[in-house]
Amino acid sequence: MKLSYLANALYVLAVLFLAFAAGIAVSLTQVWPFPLFHDAYKAGMAEWSQSQTAVNPLATDLWRRARTNARGVTVHDAAKMQPGYTLFTSGDGNVARLIDADGRVVHEWKMPFSRVWTKNAAVQHPQKDDLIYMRRAKLLPNGHLLAIYISGNDTPWGYGLVELDADSHIVWRYLAHVHHDLDVTNDGCIVTLTHDFTDQPLSGYGFVPTPYLEDFLVTLSPNGKQLSKLSLTRMLARSPYGISLRRGEPWFADFDPLHVNTVDWLGPNDIKALGFGKPGDVLVMFRQINLLALVDPKAQRIVWAMHGNWLAPHDPHVLANGNILMFDNRGNMKPHNPSRVIEFNPRNDKIVWSYDGSAAQPLDSRIRSTAQRLADGNTLITESDGGRMLEVTKAGQIVWEYVSPIRAGDHHQFIPVLSGGYRIDPASLDPAFRQRLAAREKQIQAHAK
Repeated sequence: MKLSYLANALYVLAVLFLAFAAGIAVSLTQVWPFPLFHDAYKAGMAEWSQSQTAVNPLATDLWRRARTNARGVTVHDAAKMQPGYTLFTSGDGNVARLIDADGRVVHEWKMPFSRVWTKNAAVQHPQKDDLIYMRRAKLLPNGHLLAIYISGNDTPWGYGLVELDADSHIVWRYLAHVHHDLDVTNDGCIVTLTHDFTDQPLSGYGFVPTPYLEDFLVTLSPNGKQLSKLSLTRMLARSPYGISLRRGEPWFADFDPLHVNTVDWLGPNDIKALGFGKPGDVLVMFRQINLLALVDPKAQRIVWAMHGNWLAPHDPHVLANGNILMFDNRGNMKPHNPSRVIEFNPRNDKIVWSYDGSAAQPLDSRIRSTAQRLADGNTLITESDGGRMLEVTKAGQIVWEYVSPIRAGDHHQFIPVLSGGYRIDPASLDPAFRQRLAAREKQIQAHAK
């Protein structure tokens, strides 16, 4: 009896050992049935991650711990700041706000994604509205707003693009997996980004496992109809710059090998300043591999690209002097102050200006964030993770600062991220909408007296 029991035990142990060894071999060689188990594992982890945050939006990256008790406008040097309104979006809701220099809301656009969504949308089971926000918004002269929705708790996180009128009514919706950024061409078309999971292997790059997110450059008509959709992923892979894919950290290549986060459509003046390319080209940033590239949509190819002294950056834009301004999220390499804004010459990679924050006023945003060069030479910076916008002079002096006044949590310890702060010159708006804003300002001022 004892020998039979021992034999059975040894048999079971041997089977377990062989199964363990086979599992290691399958994992290392990634032969069948590795893809089945790998996909099941990733799906399970995604479900687990969603379950951890579905009941608590504060656990998503739409909220951060507030660094100070400051709220609203904390610095306002009227003589040195660039006048105008400031447009931004916020992680606390499906809303874009337009504020004056004193931080007072003069207009806002609100539209929950649950009212934007239709059964034909790319996302079939959207998250709750409090797990979704407007990632980017662009104000049109007539008071209409273009807004991109993303989820803080889903993959793909791109939920769609909508045009709202000045009263927040839906004009049109484009419900592909639109994400991150958009730009408007001189003829009113919209250039933006979408992504989708694909099972198609990336030829020549076998280390990118399937499925992975494939990034696309999409052009829409002024009324939201798709005109073109180009795979940036495959465009890069077949270009001379495809070797950059091998520069990413291994975990980057797991499901999101490129993470394109910026589109900057270049008109004739931009190209003249830049000194290369042609009108209609689009500047894009491949964040995962720190690659800045110029795309020719008509030729469907990447015509120029470069690496530089930056890490995981966002929002590169061509300036009037031909330099490029961007938010360098992790390239400052200083404790407690990892971010910076840089202006560099793309022809020689020389940094000609930077704002690095300071010990007293650190700049720290691991993701998102933007920078806009203003007409007076100042720079408006959105430090997303800090829930803060600041305007700095060329000498680095803060002449305007706004910290989100919104807080959440039992001890008001959480602040919503801010995205895409952009200074608006009232003269750039149509007279009717400009008058509407002026009337609202008068109401606010009268109420304050």
